[in-house]
Amino acid sequence: MGTASRVSPARGGSVKAEKMPEGEKTRQCKQETEQQQKEDEREGLIEFYGSYQELFQFFCSNTTIHGAIRLVCSKKNKMKTAFWSVLFILTFGLMYWQFGILYREYFSYPVNLNLNLNSDRLTFPAVTLCTLNPYRYSAIRKKLDELDQITHQTLLDLYDYNMSLARSDGSAQFSHRRTSRSLLHHVQRHPLRRQKRDNLVSLPENSPSVDKNDWKIGFVLCSENNEDCFHQTYSSGVDAVREWYSFHYINILAQMPDAKDLDESDFENFIYACRFNEATCDKANYTHFHHPLYGNCYTFNDNSSSLWTSSLPGINNGLSLVVRTEQNDFIPLLSTVTGARVMVHDQNEPAFMDDGGFNVRPGIETSISMRKEMTERLGGSYSDCTEDGSDVPVQNLYSSRYTEQVCIRSCFQLNMVKRCSCAYYFYPLPDGAEYCDYTKHVAWGYCYYKLLAEFKADVLGCFHKCRKPCKMTEYQLSAGYSRWPSAVSEDWVFYMLSQQNKYNITSKRNGVAKVNIFFEEWNYKTNGESPAFTVVTLLSQLGNQWSLWFGSSVLSVMELAELILDFTVITFILAFRWFRSKQWHSSPAPPPNSHDNTAFQDEASGLDAPHRFTVEAVVTTLPSYNSLEPCGPSKDGETGLE
Repeated sequence: MGTASRVSPARGGSVKAEKMPEGEKTRQCKQETEQQQKEDEREGLIEFYGSYQELFQFFCSNTTIHGAIRLVCSKKNKMKTAFWSVLFILTFGLMYWQFGILYREYFSYPVNLNLNLNSDRLTFPAVTLCTLNPYRYSAIRKKLDELDQITHQTLLDLYDYNMSLARSDGSAQFSHRRTSRSLLHHVQRHPLRRQKRDNLVSLPENSPSVDKNDWKIGFVLCSENNEDCFHQTYSSGVDAVREWYSFHYINILAQMPDAKDLDESDFENFIYACRFNEATCDKANYTHFHHPLYGNCYTFNDNSSSLWTSSLPGINNGLSLVVRTEQNDFIPLLSTVTGARVMVHDQNEPAFMDDGGFNVRPGIETSISMRKEMTERLGGSYSDCTEDGSDVPVQNLYSSRYTEQVCIRSCFQLNMVKRCSCAYYFYPLPDGAEYCDYTKHVAWGYCYYKLLAEFKADVLGCFHKCRKPCKMTEYQLSAGYSRWPSAVSEDWVFYMLSQQNKYNITSKRNGVAKVNIFFEEWNYKTNGESPAFTVVTLLSQLGNQWSLWFGSSVLSVMELAELILDFTVITFILAFRWFRSKQWHSSPAPPPNSHDNTAFQDEASGLDAPHRFTVEAVVTTLPSYNSLEPCGPSKDGETGLE
């Protein structure tokens, strides 16, 4: 622990110092200087500001932020100090207000619309053409004849109109007894009648003639137990008769399990000529399906394995069709239009003839020019679009890719099955369901019209659930019309048609029509979206605002961050010191009689021993006299004391 030695006083009370060699003295001074510098450096690493005032004074004196130095140099002028303090705080507030506006704009995710014009060979779209003539198919002919007979009697009762129905088999009309065994029961449950406009009171039978303007016509649909009824009324008697007839017509189709697979199309008797790019079309270029209201429909260029491509724009490089528009064995109470219906749509998209189709007039050549337009939206946070519909909570009932109309119709059909326990005939059939038929589902009509009203009011949420696709292709159409054939050429045109297609000319004016569908030009437009406010744009705008209000740079921002960090550290240190001081003052003091008396006891036990003291000490070599001399040269140029 130390060295035991006897301490004796020096003679004369002074110590004589030995003189240290000059080289050794210089070396020792150098070591002490280096050691002192190291200690100063170590102290600099942990050295910190002593107060908030010292921190802010250092910051304002050395920062590159404009105006901060005014808070220090004007400290002797309180008015200037107050002015610059208020101005500094106000500037900071305005800057961060601008920051808030920029952040709000950034998180609103705005987009820029980019318009691009592309020039390339274009894939020809799919074209669907319908006859507008629902046929009396042999599978349902008997039921339709019964429905026509009942409708004939209804029109006679309501409007005193005697409609002569030509029977295809030449037999007499059905008797009342035979009709009552088939459709009469269901027709009586859903009768067509006139009703008062104000209170919807049914018109009594055999009532005297009244003003037809005071009445609406429609039919009543009641629940299964007849506790609630739904009045489906129309201001037009024509619309009411067609809707009422269609309602019963759908029930007839639903009773035939294979009604949608009816293959009684007669392509040659409907389409007399078909050419694309001056080449004749054949059966490999179209597919056929039956629409309950529009009859036989033919979709051209729907085969994905061999799609048509337009090499050149213009009427001679598109699709040209000559179609027959005469009504053959049509249903007059269901189809009131003469002509054909055409729709242009993309491949792998169903043809919704009610939404995008238009009619072709008989005796007219209709030239339809197309412009292709593609839309690409940004998904995610920028818009509420979907890539393929997999994230839409609606099952796709169509065997096609996702579109907004596909989703909306699927949504309605699924709600129809859930609410009414059967499916609407016009839409695809879900798994495990069956089509609505009032022979099995007595009150499905009441349920359907109630549900349709909720659907249109978006109570079902279909329009909210079904989002727009992020990528979609549309065709902008413009049509031109001219008489076809002309007065000077109609004779030979009809003669050639009668010879080639065995066309029996009964009405030269309304017998045929011609349709030309082509691209107007090669160019097609692409509407794309790009982020209008990116991270780089945000940083640039923030930097502009910072430079505007303070004229500083990124390093100035780091200086401000350093100030905040130093302020936090000083606060922590002061709080820690206050806590330790409070803890030390609150600790209990030792009792007054609790001192350690061990040394005194040892001393008392050794009183009888000789007075002999042994000093245990740590002997440290004292510095020599020469080492106390200051390092460095003296005035005389020598090292040492003067």
